[in-house]
Amino acid sequence: MGFLTGFESFVRRDEPLAMHTWFQLGGPAEFFAEPGDLDQLVAVVRRARDEDLVIRILGRGSNLLVRDEGIRGVVIRLSEPAFGAIDVAGTTITAGAGARLGRVVTTAVRAGLGGLEELVAIPGTVGGALRQNAGTHGSDIGQWTNRVTALNDAGEVVQREREELVFGYRQSSLDEPVLLSVCLELEEDDPYHLAKRLQKQWIIRKAKQPMGHQCAGCIFKNPEGMHAGQLIDQAGLKGTRIGGAVVSERHANFIIAEPECTAQDVLRLIDLVRDQVEQRMEVVLEREIEVW
Repeated sequence: MGFLTGFESFVRRDEPLAMHTWFQLGGPAEFFAEPGDLDQLVAVVRRARDEDLVIRILGRGSNLLVRDEGIRGVVIRLSEPAFGAIDVAGTTITAGAGARLGRVVTTAVRAGLGGLEELVAIPGTVGGALRQNAGTHGSDIGQWTNRVTALNDAGEVVQREREELVFGYRQSSLDEPVLLSVCLELEEDDPYHLAKRLQKQWIIRKAKQPMGHQCAGCIFKNPEGMHAGQLIDQAGLKGTRIGGAVVSERHANFIIAEPECTAQDVLRLIDLVRDQVEQRMEVVLEREIEVW
């Protein structure tokens, strides 16, 4: 029995991944699955385990670069409504891993629940935000997380409680192959003041970031007490180009992919920037963007 047998309605072979990422770069996935419900998801995870296939979860592709040659294994995207529900009960919001983070933030604000408004301009899904503990300088999703539901390696549904979860800067202890949902415990606040804070954060974030180009999120993590974009700028690297990849003139921690760009161009530019910042600023930058 081949991997596709019985999965033909929701699994495709050799799916181009460029169309699913913000960079719009990279080769195909060997198998690309968009399960319609939990039963289909569990079946895919278990068969991938039985056939020794690597599983990767794709959100909105806002923090991802796919190599030009593509990837082996199974890419799963939780794009169906079953994985994107958002429910409010008292001060708790339960959100599916496939839900857009921005929708969760605005839902909280409308419900008079504070804590997430600083995350409003962060793209991507709830699952991706949890995995990398997405946040700003003042807040991150981990600090509000009370419980996470996931699938383990055996394809079994498990719950991770707050006391067993560890969140750090752009990292978490969540190591299950698939995250399903999160319970966020928030604080009551005035919806009007929350909306004002949300609007302010949106304006500030968008004013600093490149717009209307093929680019992903920040390329490098901020070293402790410093800003990666400022270090790259101070090293004189704004506008630096390799092939079709260019360091943004607007914010140096972003790379723009021009029409002729390849994933290899971006990877080479990332290496160049990291080497030059280390030589000129004596700081080693750690990559934040995920590379497949």
